[in-house]
Formats: sequence, C-alpha cells, structure tokens
Amino acid sequence: MSRIAAIPICLLFATALAACSHQDRDIYQGYVEGEFVYLGSSQSGKLTALSAARGQTLKAGTSTFALESVDETAALDQAQRQLTAAQSQLEDILTGKRAPEVASVRAQLAQARANARKAALQLSRDEAQFSAGGIAKGQLDDSRANADATAAQVRDLAEQVDIARLPGRPQQIAAQRSQVAAAQAYVAQAQWKVDQKRVAAPADGLVYDTLYRVGEWVQAGSPVVQMLPPQNVKVRFFVAESVVGSLATGRAVSIHCDGCAADVPATITYVSNQAEYTPPVIYSNENRSKLVFMVEAHPQPADAPKLHPGQPVAVRLQ
Repeated sequence: MSRIAAIPICLLFATALAACSHQDRDIYQGYVEGEFVYLGSSQSGKLTALSAARGQTLKAGTSTFALESVDETAALDQAQRQLTAAQSQLEDILTGKRAPEVASVRAQLAQARANARKAALQLSRDEAQFSAGGIAKGQLDDSRANADATAAQVRDLAEQVDIARLPGRPQQIAAQRSQVAAAQAYVAQAQWKVDQKRVAAPADGLVYDTLYRVGEWVQAGSPVVQMLPPQNVKVRFFVAESVVGSLATGRAVSIHCDGCAADVPATITYVSNQAEYTPPVIYSNENRSKLVFMVEAHPQPADAPKLHPGQPVAVRLQ
C-alpha cells in the first residue's frame, strides 16, 4: 500500500473515531437499584402460613404471611363480650325498671288507694258518731291518723311508679357511657393485634425473597417477606461536572441493558448536588473534569420488570 493511499484510510478511521466519540458523549454507565419493602409484623409469633413465594408477583392486598394468633383472638373475644355487657348495662339504665317491676308497684298503689278510700269513709263515719256523742275522742283521732297514713302511702307509691319509669341519674348514665367507650377502645386494640398477625402486600410488586419458613418463631418487627414494587425500581448513573448543570428532574432518558428487546424509557427524578464516588482530587480548573455526580431515573412501573437490581445499564440522555 502506498503512502498516499494510507492517508484517506487514516482520515476515515479518525472520522469514525470522532463520530463514535460524539455518539457516546450522551451515554453514561450505571446500574439498576431497587428500594425494597420489608414486610413484618408488630407482634411476635410462630409463622403458621407463608402465602408469598420468591419470584411471585402479588397484587396489593394479597395475604403474604400469617402468625399464630390464638392469644390475640381470645383477647378480642373477651373484649367484645365486655363491650356487650357494658352496652346492656347502659340500656338498662336508660330504660328504667323492668315492666314486671313497674306492674308490681302499680298493684301496690291500687291496694293503697283502696285502703285510703276505706280509711276516708271510716273517718267520715267516726266524725259523725263523735258529733252525736257515740264514740270517744280517741277513736276519732285513730281514724284520722289512719286516713292520713293511707293517703301518704298512696302519694309515696304514686311517686315510685313515676320513678320506676325514669332512666338512671345523669351522672350514672355518663359513667356507664364512659364504660362503653372504654370497652370499645379495648375491642379496637384487640382487633388491631389480631389484624397484625396477618400481613398483606401494601402494593403490587415482586416477591424478591422470603426470610422465614413456616414453623419458625418471628420476633416483632422482623421482616418475613422482601418485596420490590415496580415504582421502587430506579437506575443510578454518573455524569461529569460539565454535564450536571444541564440536567434537571423530569428530563427523559433511555436505558439500554443486555438482553432487553428495546431500550427502556425513564425520567430523571434526582440530581445530586455534590460529587460522589470519586478519588481524592485537588479542586482546580484542571481537575474539575474528574468530578462526577450521581443521577437517578425511574422507568414507568410497566417497564420496571424488565430491569433487575444490580444489573449494569447504559443511559442515554434525550
């Protein structure tokens, strides 16, 4: 090959290299990261059911695991019975005495009225006899006292009938209502503890891992299921100091990964305001090109299953 012929080849190679350099200028290396959700219970207990399996995709509200809840269920039953008793006592106070009790007082009142009428008639006869001189003053006084006593008994029983139909005193009613409210609070607390023994998926997502097996004891707060909702999948990549100023949240990017049928669109959601993961450098005009800044982008939830945490990717700015 002559020297003259070699020159166009070198120029062609340089042009291609420059084109490649220009093409890759907006492409940055990064990796996929997942913000995992660890599902656990606030209560301790033996794991009795594990509905979630590794690699399974669950819908929000689907049961993932359950803990033994014999004690909590018994406490809930006790609290419900105590609430029923408190409500019954309140109803009893509000309604006054029972119908048979009121009927008994009414019967006593009827008998007292009959005795009062009899005593009043006897007093009238004795007053007439006393005026005629037929009886002594003492007998008249006895008749008058008996009439007054029977009349007082009628008034007393009439008041008892009215009282029997009245509800309890305001203070007594208020105290019993407080008892009902306290019992309702105990029921709510017991129900919450029972509900804590069964944990459901908070959102749609992938079961990334399960950390316990059925029959094992799970401490309160210990995660049992590790989930990855699609909206928690993101891509991290790093750009140079000269580029970070032109980036803002909301900018579109495309993600390329090995094995993906097509690039995955994403949106920048975070741009770091400080240099990260760089070796020590002297901050000078000559070394500023060595600084890199972390940027995060989120794909659409529908595209998130195409990406996997830890997977290397290439990100192209749009």
